[in-house]
Amino acid sequence: MFGYRAYPTPIIRPLWPFLTAGVIVYAGINYLQDAAVSTPEAKKDPKNPYALKGGNGH
Repeated sequence: MFGYRAYPTPIIRPLWPFLTAGVIVYAGINYLQDAAVSTPEAKKDPKNPYALKGGNGH
């Protein structure tokens, strides 16, 4: 009588568009950042931490 009831509350089904959009935005920003730090101008910048690795940040 007391306590938690087992209601079939959907959690993932209504949130899947937001989760999918989050993954797409994260991947897009990661791609743009890798492209931005691997330009010749960015490789010359002494403040660029990826310039020491000599590549696109990997």
